[in-house]
Amino acid sequence: MGMGRPREFDAETALDQAMEVFWRHGYEGATIAQLTEAMGINPPSLYACFGNKEGLLKAALDRYTKLRNVWMDGVVSAPTAREVAERMLMGIADKQTDPANPPGCLLVQGGIACDSGSENVPFELAARRAQNEDQLRDRFVRAKAEGDLKSSSDPAALARYVSAVSVGMGVMASSGADREALRQVASVAVQAVEAQSAGRT
Repeated sequence: MGMGRPREFDAETALDQAMEVFWRHGYEGATIAQLTEAMGINPPSLYACFGNKEGLLKAALDRYTKLRNVWMDGVVSAPTAREVAERMLMGIADKQTDPANPPGCLLVQGGIACDSGSENVPFELAARRAQNEDQLRDRFVRAKAEGDLKSSSDPAALARYVSAVSVGMGVMASSGADREALRQVASVAVQAVEAQSAGRT
């Protein structure tokens, strides 16, 4: 009796599994054994496909960023700056405490406790976070031009503030904070953005 065909390698599924391992354990905490077991491949295949562990992380981040960008497109499509902040931060509160996902944010968790030799990892993660901040800045620039934000508002600073809050929420979630705690933080931040809206005194 002939042997059955080997299961085809599904790159997206494998990257989703690797992404979850990095998300749960961080770059340093994720071992090659954990990654290959989750992906259903052996170490030589991992190195052949991705070069090394850092190459796998970058591929997993590409996958994560692609999915997150779809979500961010929905965030910045909100009609006002206040609603943009609300949609983003309340969405983060829900996503990062969803039992279906590891707690927190991969773009925060992935770089925790990186040793020497992995210096590039925190910079890679920071660059990915900066992409979201840039999207927010561009949206707030438009909000100011449209008269939604005060003429005295600083769109770049506002985007940096919302991004910083989102990172802090990721740290809180990874430390065990529940959804209600994150939503309380989000609510205060949304009020801060609303205070920059035109017509507010």
